[in-house]
Amino acid sequence: MQLTAPATGRPATRTPARDADGMAVASFILGLLGLLVFNLFLGPTAIVLAAASLWRGTKRRGRAYLGMGLGVADLLVLLAFVQLDNTLSWSF
Repeated sequence: MQLTAPATGRPATRTPARDADGMAVASFILGLLGLLVFNLFLGPTAIVLAAASLWRGTKRRGRAYLGMGLGVADLLVLLAFVQLDNTLSWSF
């Protein structure tokens, strides 16, 4: 009696290039989302993820650079709203 399915194919392994591509996409999405909400946290996270993906040699270099640029833009938007409101948090 066999209780488990027989192993077929190769085991699921993740390659460093695939992880780097995922980090580039994540930095882009977090940077884009950070323009709207939580830019104090999402901006630096997008910058760190983009830098890590570039360091690991991602194939999606453009997306990583966009994520880094959006992360910087998040912080600039936060700085502009802080200057207008004179508080650390901003609201419309």
